[in-house]
Amino acid sequence: MTIFDRLALFTSLDIAAALFLGACWLIIGWVIENPPAARPSTSVLMDQYRKEWMVEALNRDVRIFDAQIIASLRQGTAFFATTSLFALGAVLALIGNTDPLQGVAQELTAQEVPIIVWQMKLIVVVLFLTHAFLRFAWSNRMYAYASVMLAAIPNDPNASLRSRQAGELNKRSTLNFNRGLRSIYFALGTIAWLLGPVPLFITTLLTVAFMLEREFMSGARRALLESEMANDPD
Repeated sequence: MTIFDRLALFTSLDIAAALFLGACWLIIGWVIENPPAARPSTSVLMDQYRKEWMVEALNRDVRIFDAQIIASLRQGTAFFATTSLFALGAVLALIGNTDPLQGVAQELTAQEVPIIVWQMKLIVVVLFLTHAFLRFAWSNRMYAYASVMLAAIPNDPNASLRSRQAGELNKRSTLNFNRGLRSIYFALGTIAWLLGPVPLFITTLLTVAFMLEREFMSGARRALLESEMANDPD
């Protein structure tokens, strides 16, 4: 059976839902990372604080506190990377063992659906989980780079270049971590595809709404904006 034969097993609504899912995943990521200047996202606001953190670290003789924060952030990335790997293994095991998958399929829908259709739907979940794992792993590695850069900053107020480099590494680490989180969210939403294309449309919209609320309408964002206005002399 060729890939085209397998795609022919899906309805037009299934294909539309899958394309909608992929488009939303790409677009929401771009919007969060490149928001309008007048309405920055929570992630963009926090990026500035991460850069300021490294500038402040430049003026500290003892940076144990800074190293502890980075170590804590690395532990978070390691936890999510491990969790993604376990989830990935579970989904792959379900794809490889068709008997329980067939049982789940019969419970979820009364329609007769080829087992390959269920497997291909779960492969989309696998792709999201794989992307999440790779992002978390790379984020963990970049936090290690940031730790080394932090240790390399001399006790010299004029060494601003090193502090900016450390701040940029810190920013890139979090960027990859957030991308991994978004893939986790979409992987969870994709599970609804087992119920049909309409549930996938609904969960995709709910996932997008959740991320938009977190990035542009959350209490954390309001607190950051209030802090920015308090520091603005104008």
